[in-house]
Amino acid sequence: MQCSSLGVAQLQAAVNLIRPDDLALVVDARGKAHVIKLRPGARFETHHGFIPHDAVIGQPWGCVVESSLGHPYLFVQPSIADLITHIKRSSQVIYPKDSAYILMRLNVRPGARVLECGCGSGGLTTALASAVGPTGHVFSQDVREDFIALAQRNLERVGLAQRVTFLRGDCAQGFLVSEPVDAVFLDLPAPELCVAQARAVLKDGGFFGSLVPTTNQVVNLLRALERARFGLLEVEELLLRRYKPVPDRLRPQDRMVAHTGYLIFARAIVTALPQAQPTQEDDDAHMDAPDETT
Repeated sequence: MQCSSLGVAQLQAAVNLIRPDDLALVVDARGKAHVIKLRPGARFETHHGFIPHDAVIGQPWGCVVESSLGHPYLFVQPSIADLITHIKRSSQVIYPKDSAYILMRLNVRPGARVLECGCGSGGLTTALASAVGPTGHVFSQDVREDFIALAQRNLERVGLAQRVTFLRGDCAQGFLVSEPVDAVFLDLPAPELCVAQARAVLKDGGFFGSLVPTTNQVVNLLRALERARFGLLEVEELLLRRYKPVPDRLRPQDRMVAHTGYLIFARAIVTALPQAQPTQEDDDAHMDAPDETT
């Protein structure tokens, strides 16, 4: 009897039901997806008919519901990547392939205090706010009031607005935070103009990151970082290649999310390491290194 009761309890716990005001990722048979908030009395309207939200609320996540014209739609919980991909935007958002890596490189974790400059539509802000948890906080500064308003609406839509303080101001004139932060990320056309200001609000040893689309921007930023007491500089690029998930003809998709931007990371340092002089051993090691492009 004890084993039987335990099985029933586990089964009940495994049934994850859709509730009012939940966000849902709705996917049709062709793979087209939408993110919606489920509200009693509302309807999900499509070219293939409509679905009353009340027909979905109370169903288990992962269910399929047919529209009024008989077209099937799958309802699942959206990931942070889904929320960023389907965000309402007025500018290009940072792709999930980059934002997820940025979180790790900036050591963004529950309880962290993170500052971003250039909120755009709030894509990276959403990822940061999710990662810092209820005990952390994100400060997002932008000079454009329309960007701040849109980002704030997007954060409210996904229920994370309480973790973010939006600040209006020119980052080149300084950041409007009163206490040091653990990490800073710059998403600006000319981030080199804000490097010294970023160092001023970063804790010693804190994390710095930026994303720019062209190599000349990278060069300008690297020079500014070297002048402003940053160390451990790195420049990286992430490429994402998807495959068609068909077992009988598995192959890459025709299109690839390739270059989206160059990622630059650094650490706020107090004393720079002395520059080591190259040795013959270093040169030999470089010559013997395998070609990573093959």
